[in-house]
Amino acid sequence: MKRPFEVDSSEYPFEDHWLPYRDGYVHYIDEGQGPTVLLLHGNPTWSYLYRNVIKELRGDCRLIALDYPGFGMSKAPSRFGFTPQEQSDAVVNLIRYLDLKNFVLVVQDWGGPIGLNYAVRYRENLRGIVVMNTWAWPATLLPMKIFSLAMGGWPLGYWLQTQRNFFAKVIIPNGIYHSEKVTDSLRKAYTAPFPTPESRKPTWIFPGQIRKARTWLAEIESKLPVLSDLPAQILWGTKDSAGFPLEEMAKWQSYLQMNVTEPLSDASHYVQEDRPDRVAAAIRRVLERTSKK
Repeated sequence: MKRPFEVDSSEYPFEDHWLPYRDGYVHYIDEGQGPTVLLLHGNPTWSYLYRNVIKELRGDCRLIALDYPGFGMSKAPSRFGFTPQEQSDAVVNLIRYLDLKNFVLVVQDWGGPIGLNYAVRYRENLRGIVVMNTWAWPATLLPMKIFSLAMGGWPLGYWLQTQRNFFAKVIIPNGIYHSEKVTDSLRKAYTAPFPTPESRKPTWIFPGQIRKARTWLAEIESKLPVLSDLPAQILWGTKDSAGFPLEEMAKWQSYLQMNVTEPLSDASHYVQEDRPDRVAAAIRRVLERTSKK
């Protein structure tokens, strides 16, 4: 299958894989051999977000990163609503197709709820988890609620997303602390998946779901105690202005009691862009903690 857009091969030098999903398909990369690591992105990113982590670890691990339907190089099936529940179903479908066992789950942004929806139901299948600037519960902080309403509810938010590709063009660059990393190549990689107003609707639906998926998020939170003994590494970009303050980090620490936490003073929301070295180190640490002596 042909890629729907070009991406710098020196940055993203991976083999494409395509999994039919109803009348659409899910694009994913599957690099390296060894312990399995599943990498989940958020809005409006795709597997490109993890490129530097994958390049550092593929000599030691098997790293799998997919693009959710409607994101990256994946094509959503007909009548797909782009809700986090549907995206989580797509992730579960890939896990089952690849028959992933005893893997490390890595989550950030919407990857948190999407991945934790699986984790709380299949705890026995997880080896460990790496958590970065995310949540898995109903929003309680006012900035997050306002963000959801402004970007995913009000007409202005819809216009910004569909007509101006606002998340890809503005939110991503502003969510990277190391501005020197915001290159033309990076900007192109994140805007290319959304060439038309129609293709950008998924980026508008996600922020609205912060409010609309409240019941689903509450159900995930109610089951988080089953992960209390799961080896966890928490990486937190402390310069994040996207509604993920240290209070959210502390909430993760309370649920993931087997955590080792590393606040990053030189990282914002997209930790994978700012500090891919620390993300790789966190994955290695989970694998070391869970290796059989």
